[in-house]
Amino acid sequence: MRRITLLAAWMAVAASVLATPLGAGGGLPEKIALPDGFRPEGIAISQNGTFYVGSIPTGAIYRGSLKTGEGEIINQGAATGRASIGIELHDGRLYVAGGSTGSGFVFNARSGRLLKTYRFTTETDTFVNDVVVARGAAYFTDSRRPFLYRVPIGSHRHHGHGQPREATAVPLSGAIVYGAGNNANGIDKSRDGRTLIIVQTNVGKLFTVNRRTGLTREIVLDEPVVNGDGILLDGRTLYVVQNRDNKVAVVRLSRRLRSGDVQMHITDPDFDVPTTIDDFGKRLYAVNARFRPTPPPPDFDYWLAQFRKVSD
Repeated sequence: MRRITLLAAWMAVAASVLATPLGAGGGLPEKIALPDGFRPEGIAISQNGTFYVGSIPTGAIYRGSLKTGEGEIINQGAATGRASIGIELHDGRLYVAGGSTGSGFVFNARSGRLLKTYRFTTETDTFVNDVVVARGAAYFTDSRRPFLYRVPIGSHRHHGHGQPREATAVPLSGAIVYGAGNNANGIDKSRDGRTLIIVQTNVGKLFTVNRRTGLTREIVLDEPVVNGDGILLDGRTLYVVQNRDNKVAVVRLSRRLRSGDVQMHITDPDFDVPTTIDDFGKRLYAVNARFRPTPPPPDFDYWLAQFRKVSD
């Protein structure tokens, strides 16, 4: 039986709460193997339990089942010019952040076919990190350049899916200040899709973003979430993956998204530099990127770790 540790925020300095049983996995695998040497980063999960994970160095796409743990590579990627960091599934398509390529990619989620490549910038200091779809557009973060890249999803329908159109760069303004290292990283949206939320990795801050103007406002936290990577908003609870800290911060946000309290941290023995998460019912699944100082060997193993959402 797997176990998690809940670290209550008010006890963080003094001690940690003893590990408590997670409970039965309900028939779903609690640890799902990914291909050896795949070097994953992002994850997207469909309503039927199909998951998609991308490969950092090649941009390959792996599709699997949370119910069986089995899967296959549906796009082999490329030796150069491709990468897969954050992933968003929407309307039968995968929107993929392309990291240092300065690009975003759109794939058919069923066939794995690459449909469109967007070159957001030709600057060398760029890292397109994560993506969310909100109110008719896909929004990509750049951890090195203070911009969101907006890709409208047109109203024209083709085989039941909206057609992506040309991209625009939306400058980030207001409270966020870019510094050394990774800045804007994980991104999600409010329930109505009108407001975006991003985490700034290097300083552990959260911000709301006006999706049209790029104006940012800081969400005032009681403690920073440094090394924040992928995020997931579930009601007013925001899960923030703190990658190299091997934990997930559970943040309770105020109704107007002006402030938030870190209520606890979730740790798990199956975490090994988790980067992003997505949910399936009451379960969360983290991708373990297992970052190392030197390139891992070709047979290095990777996996998804299942854990439970925190009850309100």
